[in-house]
Amino acid sequence: MSVIRLAVTAVTVAVTVARHPVVRAGMKAAPHLMTPAARQAAAETTRSAAYGAGVLARRLLKGR
Repeated sequence: MSVIRLAVTAVTVAVTVARHPVVRAGMKAAPHLMTPAARQAAAETTRSAAYGAGVLARRLLKGR
């Protein structure tokens, strides 16, 4: 499978999932359901994932 075809498939799946009524209801209710501790945990997880992605990108580019 080519990279372009894979990217198109990923975007199509993301759009389809985002339009699902259950997902939309969950996104609408999320701010009311999140506690400050859960919000902090989500922020920390996001930072950790971004750091990991940066490390991986550096390793891939350094290997070139």
